[in-house]
Amino acid sequence: MSLLRLRRAARLLVPGAMAVAVLAGCAPGGGSPGAASPTPAVTGTPPEGTLLVADFGSDTVTFVDPKRGALASVEVGTAPYGLAVGGDGRAWVATAEGVAVVDTRTRERLALVPYETPTGPVTTGEYRGGGMGIALSPDGSRVYVGVNVPGGDGAVEVIDTASRTVTATVPVGRRPFDVDVSRDGSEVYATGHDSFDVTVVPTDTLVPRRIEVAPYGTEGGLGSWLKPHYAVVRPSDGRLLLPFEGERLVVVDPRTGRSQIAPMTADTHQHGATIAPDGTLLVVGTGPIDPAEDAGPSLTVRAPGGAERLYPLDGPHEAVAVSRDGRTAYVTGGFTRDGYWNGITVIDLPKGATHRLTAGQRPLAIAVL
Repeated sequence: MSLLRLRRAARLLVPGAMAVAVLAGCAPGGGSPGAASPTPAVTGTPPEGTLLVADFGSDTVTFVDPKRGALASVEVGTAPYGLAVGGDGRAWVATAEGVAVVDTRTRERLALVPYETPTGPVTTGEYRGGGMGIALSPDGSRVYVGVNVPGGDGAVEVIDTASRTVTATVPVGRRPFDVDVSRDGSEVYATGHDSFDVTVVPTDTLVPRRIEVAPYGTEGGLGSWLKPHYAVVRPSDGRLLLPFEGERLVVVDPRTGRSQIAPMTADTHQHGATIAPDGTLLVVGTGPIDPAEDAGPSLTVRAPGGAERLYPLDGPHEAVAVSRDGRTAYVTGGFTRDGYWNGITVIDLPKGATHRLTAGQRPLAIAVL
């Protein structure tokens, strides 16, 4: 058994309730090239159910027909990472240069909102500065974007959607992979990948509060694989769900800063997550840390009661979205590290059937329009 596995096994004995500590981030590594997918120019309003992906390997977002593939791409800015789509049809895309505003009906960029936080030269790759996680307030009046500052703590910038200007900047942890908003809009949660934490930001005071989330400890520091990546807000009670390594689901109460740990079964390094309105949790497993000890890539579908079904994936993936009826999952092949591919795996959840759809260029974030 490897030292890493021994450390995991020892920590599985930690009691369920504990103070939460988060330090998020993957060990250093690079990406791999892939052929660009075709993006013919197609005009007209995208039909309901069209997918929108952020092309981390390019400077575009791509509209995707879930049956036929790529429809068209729109230039948004360097290395787009996260995206959020409002009820008005506007998409807000976190790029290395600023937050792009895209009209998904006309398929055009309307604006690029620059960051207030200095992030250094515009670059690409996993450690590039600029926007990462991004979320909209429930009423659509504000956008919250996590801004990575290479080598330092990050920030959440608040954007007024009417004026398209930054109205506030709040310090948070390092490399804010994910940003989420409470169902009532009263709090924002920034998951700090390299600081093992979630920063809670009340939207009225904007005074941040750090919650450490580190079920395996923090002794690995920046080189640790055992960091938080993405969180979701549980609809039933507003608690945050953070999956780790296909072994543990950390359930954080953002009010008290305490957490409980529930077992998971995928036994694989995990990244993207989403949750359906009924509380079904979907988590992307990217593959093993130690091939001799860990399982391969998969999608975990976890029912509210805790029962899990695993769907094997062919190669690393990053993020996941689910259809409105909850029957189809769309998993992006972009991945923040090496091994990515230019497409989406489509999974028929009741049947377990999967097929790969070529689309985008290293697609990360995904939304169903």
